[in-house]
Amino acid sequence: MGDRSVELRALLESVAAQEGDPAKVVVLGQGVQLPELPSGVDAVELPENLGIPGGRNKGVEWLRDHRGVDVVVVLDDDGLLPRTDTFRLVRDAFANNSRLGVVSFRIVDEEGRTARRHVPRLGASDPLRSSEVTTFLGGAHAIRMSVIDQVGAFPASFFYAHEETDFAWRALDAGWEIHYRADLVLRHPRTDPARHATYYRLTARNRVWLAKRHLPAILVPVYLASWSAYTVARRPPLAGLKAWWAGFFEGVRTSCPPRRPMQWRTVWRMARLGRPPVI
Repeated sequence: MGDRSVELRALLESVAAQEGDPAKVVVLGQGVQLPELPSGVDAVELPENLGIPGGRNKGVEWLRDHRGVDVVVVLDDDGLLPRTDTFRLVRDAFANNSRLGVVSFRIVDEEGRTARRHVPRLGASDPLRSSEVTTFLGGAHAIRMSVIDQVGAFPASFFYAHEETDFAWRALDAGWEIHYRADLVLRHPRTDPARHATYYRLTARNRVWLAKRHLPAILVPVYLASWSAYTVARRPPLAGLKAWWAGFFEGVRTSCPPRRPMQWRTVWRMARLGRPPVI
């Protein structure tokens, strides 16, 4: 967004310090003029803010057209790679497993702690344990380009929230694996996503769209009922709860095509991985 030039410079330095062949790096600006970038770093400036998934899609398109990469690594502009072997580990992971589609990094704060919401497993069990999972973190992940070619781009209409899960469900349904890797670390300042007024509305609306787009019809009400109960149980502030319900009913009223229900074998696979799509 153009307001983190110091943090961006530090991130790019950590990328340049990675072992092995240098990465092909592009910085995407959404509706802003980017600061001066280091030599060898490409800049793509969009005329408007397309949201997280829309902007990410534009970055992928640019890489496909200009750089011909096999794996896309997405990093938040205020993150930092504390280790120099991260990209080497990413390359090895994809080279050693032809069915690996997405790798989710471990995000740590300034004190080295991983927030519960940054572990893509139910119960947020030990963040130091790597495993196969059913979704991934938007601020730090790697995707095999052929997966994007097969299952399609991120849902631009979501704008913010749950676009990674939408993509993950399509990848799982196509037979790809998603791994959470505790040894791939991005250091990122501790933040509260609920600080944004639109957080509650968009997370609720997109949760409904996610279910309507991808779940077998019989599971849609079960999934939405469980998430509604979970949200109320967390006792958000009254203003946040009102915005959440407004977003929920917005999602019910409006469509977000296309609807492509996942196969029941994918539902069973997700259940075996510990996160059936009703929770």
